[in-house]
Amino acid sequence: ACDACKKVIFNVPPKLEADKIVGRVNLKECLRSADLIQSGDPDFRVLDDGSVYTASPVVLSDEKRSFTIWLSDTKTQTQKEIKVLLEHQKKVLRKRHTKEAVLRRSKRRWAPIPCSMLENSLGPFPLFLQQVQSDAAQNYTIFYSISGRGVDQEPLNLFFIERDTGNLYCTRPVDREEYDVFDLIAYASTADGYSADLPLPLPIRVEDENDNHPIFTEAIYNFEVPESSKLGTTVGVVCATDRDEPDTMHTRLKYSILEQTPRSPGLFSVHPSTGVITTVTHYLDRETVDKYSLIMKVQDMDGQNFGLVGTSTCIITVKDSNDNAPTFKQNTYEASVEENAYNVEILRIPIEDKDLINTANWRANFTILKGNENEHFKISTDKETNEGVLYVVKPLNYEENHQVILEIGVGNEAPFTRDVALRMTTMNRALVTVHVRDQDEGPECSPAAQYIRITENAAVGSKINGYKAYDPETKSSNHLRYKKLNDPKGWITIDEISGSIITSKILDREAMAPRNELYNITVLAIDQDGKSCTGTLAVSIEDMNDNPPEVLQSYVTVCKPKMKYTDISAVDPDEPIHGAPFYFSLANTSPETNKIWTLTKVNDTAARLSYWKNAESQEYSVPITVKDREGQSTTKILTVNLCDCTHPSQCRAARRSAGVILGKWAILAILLGIALLFSVLLTLVCGVVGAKKRKGFPEDLAQQNLIISNTEAPGDDKVCSANGFMTQTVNNSGQGFCGTMGSGVKNGGQETIEMVKGGHQTLESCRGTGHHHTLDSCRGGPTEVDNCRYTYSEWHSFTQPRLGEKLHLCNQNEDHVPSQDYVLTYNYEGRGSPAGSVGCCSEKQEEDGLDFLNNLGAKFTTLAETCTKR
Repeated sequence: ACDACKKVIFNVPPKLEADKIVGRVNLKECLRSADLIQSGDPDFRVLDDGSVYTASPVVLSDEKRSFTIWLSDTKTQTQKEIKVLLEHQKKVLRKRHTKEAVLRRSKRRWAPIPCSMLENSLGPFPLFLQQVQSDAAQNYTIFYSISGRGVDQEPLNLFFIERDTGNLYCTRPVDREEYDVFDLIAYASTADGYSADLPLPLPIRVEDENDNHPIFTEAIYNFEVPESSKLGTTVGVVCATDRDEPDTMHTRLKYSILEQTPRSPGLFSVHPSTGVITTVTHYLDRETVDKYSLIMKVQDMDGQNFGLVGTSTCIITVKDSNDNAPTFKQNTYEASVEENAYNVEILRIPIEDKDLINTANWRANFTILKGNENEHFKISTDKETNEGVLYVVKPLNYEENHQVILEIGVGNEAPFTRDVALRMTTMNRALVTVHVRDQDEGPECSPAAQYIRITENAAVGSKINGYKAYDPETKSSNHLRYKKLNDPKGWITIDEISGSIITSKILDREAMAPRNELYNITVLAIDQDGKSCTGTLAVSIEDMNDNPPEVLQSYVTVCKPKMKYTDISAVDPDEPIHGAPFYFSLANTSPETNKIWTLTKVNDTAARLSYWKNAESQEYSVPITVKDREGQSTTKILTVNLCDCTHPSQCRAARRSAGVILGKWAILAILLGIALLFSVLLTLVCGVVGAKKRKGFPEDLAQQNLIISNTEAPGDDKVCSANGFMTQTVNNSGQGFCGTMGSGVKNGGQETIEMVKGGHQTLESCRGTGHHHTLDSCRGGPTEVDNCRYTYSEWHSFTQPRLGEKLHLCNQNEDHVPSQDYVLTYNYEGRGSPAGSVGCCSEKQEEDGLDFLNNLGAKFTTLAETCTKR
């Protein structure tokens, strides 16, 4: 201890700035119990750790300076002292090597002297800072001036320099936090304005003073920490700032907790340098205290008692954890319920839980641990009261069990914390005894569906065991009455006493849809008190081979010679055991039938009917017999149309055309056509008589009006008169068709005039140079027979303007030349053009156009024949 209290020597520069460390002395070795430290020199202060700092700028005028540090222990009245000696730093001169060049100093220029001033200085003002001198002052009269911030820039007039002496002064106090340095420029010039030296940079630094308190970034901090947090858990971080000069004692901050509310020592601590708040206990109990308030303190000068202080408030909220298990208020409970009751509440079980209300840590989860193997009960949680609500969800039977004992467990929605889980070896449990009250029950239909088998086609009056219900209390079926509630087909009756069923009709399995389903009969069982139950009697109807197979086809068309055969098939409504394979044969075959038709098997349900090549094209009636595997058979007359065609639809179309019947519109068209014909003939006769007085028609006019005959036999005689009319004798069939004379079709040796309609045949307008409308042949694709579908208004609107025009031309003077569009010839190029006809029929371009005019010749004769043939 004596050695430690000896003199301490510090080597320092000639000038020391304020708040700069000088050195460190060993206080503990000198006097460990010292509680009072004093410096004998006010320019120096000593910290608790022995660090020696300058309290203000110090200039060592002499080479040495000393002062004393006093250490005192007020309890033992002990005092020690330490001598501190400050010496100038000695420069070590290095010997110059003989080969090194000698550095010679050029003419000395003026140079800045380090200059500083203390912020918030008390004066007196103007305050002398330093003197600026130029080497040129030895030879000339020099005048000094300055410029820069603080002189001719804001803050203005803070500094000035004496023009003759170069003394620099400050006029008022300066705040370092506002201006930390002033970069002035000094000038030296002669009286005539000659610059004796270059401008001299003259920085003036403002020395910091501890004049700013540290301030927390927030007035109130809010942090949260779970109550189950471990020791050392970080709660939050507090932070403070200080406007004083960084990296000095003025900004070295230290944090501490001044006060905690409520006072519970040893819960939180703060790191002195970082401001991190942590827990210093392994257990926080929210149920005891859920919120703490800390008054935080921050002090500069590294927390020394002469440092400036700032405070803030820190609110720490303890969050809830599931550290309290729910508990039953009692260990046993009792409840009662009537048998056969269900979906009823029978008991409410309250619990206690200290955790935060209406959270997952507080809400209970109830479980039936034992006694609910048959799932008669259900337990749920009332969200409002947190009670367990016990329900009966499936009826109980008093005869089976008078009471049921349930074991109920309870937990929370959230899992328990680790500490609680380790403490809890088993779940909190309670026993609930449920008493079942007896009730007078009705009969019981059990099982609800009972099955029997009946053979179809069983005799009417056959008796079979029916549905059986019983009294659950006596376990007997006596004194029960039965009644049929539903019988879909009305096939059975039920015996009221025994419940047996009696067939009232013959059962037909094939009458059911679907056939393989059970035939369900609903039965009502009633006891002496009028109570009842309902059951289902499911009847399985056993199939009998009571249906022969049937051929599906009745009429078939065979195109000769493209089709060599046709396939026919059969079905049997009985079950497959009584059905296929089928056996097909020709029944009651005559020699003629055998010469034409043969029957071969294709598969179990189909056969192939083939014909011989020499068979004629006509309709045949072929009897076909088909048998099932057990010999049930049936015979069906199959109509086979052996037809010369490429597709069966052509034969069907021919059969339909043979049966055309005139409708009311066809009759009306015939009558109107006859009237129109007479009017046209009368008009033309008048025209011919008038023409004879003038000039006759050209001799080639008859040639222009001739119609080409397409008959294959010797055609009918056609006579063309000189006036342009054509007469024709046609051997028509029994019924006529509305239309014009087209191609003749052979049918039984007679020629039928048909109205033809083609897919590409249209009625179009031919507009020539003279705007004459003509009717000409419009040739298209294949034609097919159609009935008359055009009304009188269509005929009239189409023919009237054209007839009038032609008649007008025919009655002109002798010099008139007949129109050249009487007969227009178009070459046929195969199929019809997609663009349609370019002839006379362009006004009617829909699918049902007046295509029957396609093969017409001269227009007048054509229109006349069109109407007369109807």
